[in-house]
Amino acid sequence: MQEGIKLFKTSKHEAHDRYLHLLKDQSEYVQKGADECLKKNSLSLAYQAKSSYIYIFGHARTHDDGFTKRLIWQPRLSKPTPEPNSYLFRAESNTDVMEVCWVLPPSEFWGQFKEGNVVDSDIVEWSIHMYKTRREDLAKPFPEDLSDPRAKEILLSIAREMEESKRASSAVLTASSWA
Repeated sequence: MQEGIKLFKTSKHEAHDRYLHLLKDQSEYVQKGADECLKKNSLSLAYQAKSSYIYIFGHARTHDDGFTKRLIWQPRLSKPTPEPNSYLFRAESNTDVMEVCWVLPPSEFWGQFKEGNVVDSDIVEWSIHMYKTRREDLAKPFPEDLSDPRAKEILLSIAREMEESKRASSAVLTASSWA
């Protein structure tokens, strides 16, 4: 055994307490990321101005170092394809109302989320089951979602507005540099 590494036994109850603490921390981290995307992301705010809802998609990506992972949050007008290691929420525009569409951990951890395990979660277990058995249902848009042509129209409109705003800001900067 390496010096400095201490092994210890832990009870199932202590492991469960530690797990609950970890879950609380992770839940707060996920909630904060989704909330910031909903309320502070400029694209999210633009979507909310033109749609009664938006999707908030969180997915983990690995940094260039090949080791460090980070959670990327993206506002969407349409449901993305479900994938392991992702979260999807559907939010009512300009409110704090968000519902969970799925919570999918990395696939190598799926076995840990079965009922009765220390690490069990109804929403995660449901999400994994749906992903494995009814992925097309998990990916289906809500009945009141925008049609693809309408969503594309909104995206193009927002892109034009952002481009115009960028040009206007650039023109102001150019004019002020001559002053």
